[in-house]
Amino acid sequence: MATKAMLGSRIRRLRRDKGLTQVQLAEQVGISPSYLNLIEHNQRPVTVPLLLKLTEALQADLASFSTGDEGRLAGELAEVFGDSLLSGYGAQPAELRELASSSPALARGILALYRAWRDAQQDSVLMAEKVFQQQQQRPGGLLGWKPPPEEEVSDFLQAHLNHFAVLEDAAESLWQEAGLGRGDVDRHLVEHLQSVHGVRVDVVPSSQAAGLVRRYDPGARRLLLSEVLAPRSRSFQLAHQIALLRCRPDFDRLVEGSQLSSPDSRALARVALANYFAGAVLMPYGLFLAAARDVRYDIELLGHRFRTSFEQVCHRLTTLQRPGARGVPFHMTRVDIAGNVSKKFSASGIRFARFGGSCPRWNVHAAFLAPGFIRTQLSRMPDGTRYFCIARTVRKEGGGFRVPQSRLAIGLGCEVEHAHELVYADGADLRNEAADVPIGSACRLCERTDCRQRAFPPLQHPLAVDENVRGLSFYVTGPAAPED
Repeated sequence: MATKAMLGSRIRRLRRDKGLTQVQLAEQVGISPSYLNLIEHNQRPVTVPLLLKLTEALQADLASFSTGDEGRLAGELAEVFGDSLLSGYGAQPAELRELASSSPALARGILALYRAWRDAQQDSVLMAEKVFQQQQQRPGGLLGWKPPPEEEVSDFLQAHLNHFAVLEDAAESLWQEAGLGRGDVDRHLVEHLQSVHGVRVDVVPSSQAAGLVRRYDPGARRLLLSEVLAPRSRSFQLAHQIALLRCRPDFDRLVEGSQLSSPDSRALARVALANYFAGAVLMPYGLFLAAARDVRYDIELLGHRFRTSFEQVCHRLTTLQRPGARGVPFHMTRVDIAGNVSKKFSASGIRFARFGGSCPRWNVHAAFLAPGFIRTQLSRMPDGTRYFCIARTVRKEGGGFRVPQSRLAIGLGCEVEHAHELVYADGADLRNEAADVPIGSACRLCERTDCRQRAFPPLQHPLAVDENVRGLSFYVTGPAAPED
């Protein structure tokens, strides 16, 4: 956290929640009521010593003053008010930031209404198609709207900054109990399942696995793992199963205290939490953070040391947010060759588009041009924030000669101010802003009009077609450019 920050709206809201007047709070922290009034109206910054006094007086933790969630809310509001439906209201970025800061519940309500409207639009198209095809009408209809489970779980993880202290503690306890520090992790995990949980583990031929890599039979207390699993994936699945047996009460408390609205969302969240636990078991927090700093976040070296995959290491790096022992705040995304995003986490503050595809200029998409090689990129968002990112393809393991190969691309990045801690930034001129690649969260949100890769017009500007003019792309007009 910066030594100075504008946190007025958040302080005002926390003070009101505690039923304190400005005079009462000012007296507790040792400042004048007039100075507190200036702070609450963002006319004065909050220094670190004063922030610590405020956390004590308001009985809040430092996470309560984090602006990350407000920034995400403001970004999503900007996306919503950039839609042609609402663009005419002229909502300004400063107004949206103030709304997200002072009234986060109201901001989330606006987002929920917008999602419901978009879903209703999609439902109307689906209904027309199904009526035409004389198929059964979609259950739930327009009034039965619920966000997709994967979207709810993504919000759930982001709300916790993808860090769960209770699962970190449980993973460290298992590391000690099962003696995982002695090596041969697979054998120790298998022995732990047998001795503590009474579960027998068998590795079966792929012909008997029925297309599954893991199946647990609660009645027989038997865990079946497919032979197609690589050793590192086998360890992960063993730890995942232990999580389901050992941490169910923790999962239930985390899930029930969330905004997950459906059984499918809650079940998917438990899977995500079990995966988190498995990663924490194979890469215990203290040892992994120390190793990451030692090798300057060299992902391949970390994978060799902890016998984990490139993707598992990247995912684990996004979770290192323990107070007092934080790693570099990374964001991570995983896409397939069609650009579909199947995984996203953001501790760096970068915002992923919720209602559309990502920017084609992100190097995670270009990774498919050189499979297996790490690509680096200096980039700059429209708000001026600069990022250093790496990207590499990975091959989905499992199967034999006749199983089609599946490649995904992993993108990992952080703000430029942290890039010097990464081995991948050696030799890069991090201060040279001319080297930055201008990127956005998505075409529909980005207002840059000089992008040759623009796939859609900006939401803020209606499409104007002049058949006598050709710009850098169909959606960009400007000085004449030669035809292809």
